[in-house]
Amino acid sequence: MEAGLDELLAPIRERPDRAAVLTDVDGTLAPITERPDDARVPPETQEVLRELARRYALVGCLSGRRALDARAIVGVGELAYSGNHGFELLLPGEAEPHPDPSLDGHDADAPRFVAALDRGSLDRAGIRTEDKGAIVALHWRGAANEGAAESLAHEIAAEAEWQGLVTHRGRKVLEIRPNVAINKGIAVAALLPARPVSTAFYGGDDRTDVDAFAALRTLRKDGKLEAIACIAVDSDETPPEVPAAADASVPGTRGYVDVLRALAA
Repeated sequence: MEAGLDELLAPIRERPDRAAVLTDVDGTLAPITERPDDARVPPETQEVLRELARRYALVGCLSGRRALDARAIVGVGELAYSGNHGFELLLPGEAEPHPDPSLDGHDADAPRFVAALDRGSLDRAGIRTEDKGAIVALHWRGAANEGAAESLAHEIAAEAEWQGLVTHRGRKVLEIRPNVAINKGIAVAALLPARPVSTAFYGGDDRTDVDAFAALRTLRKDGKLEAIACIAVDSDETPPEVPAAADASVPGTRGYVDVLRALAA
């Protein structure tokens, strides 16, 4: 591990009983797959996560997936899971997640919009829908013509925004969300008080993770955290703003698990 990265992690490792280790899932812990349902965290990464859960005050995963789905993909029940970018919170040992109170009355907004779309047009473009409860995702990875599918997704995004919904573009995916103030930054700020921590680590690979980086920096600036470490998991598909916003970058999921091993050592 590079000397600069080792120095960055030192305050986190020094007091694990006062530190939080937070991480994205897809593209960070689990390699990206053509179909989202096929994603899984490798067994060696699962073992590192279990060791982190034994040592650190708080270990949690923040995902755009439903919290229960994120836990199934990660395969480690000892962690906390913030699902749907913060709309859900699933604590260790719990059977069902807790919805964020801000979602009340808006949980059907995005599904209602997507249900009204022309199903035939989506199928012809190779766009698949993923029901995530309050959020619906449109995927076109693997479509016969990904460019044409992306163009249709942009048209859908414009219509969704005109109807007052919120859209988010990820790696060959468009999310339709209710117009409720929630993101991974807000989710991080809500999750950290679950344990008394003074330092925090976060790793991620997509635009949504930039909000988490920003939240940690704000908490440090406000004196609520003494030290932070923001790690970008870099690949050919990682948006440039992710490594630009991070303290350090590592190459892909394999490089990231080496960072987690260093935290667990």
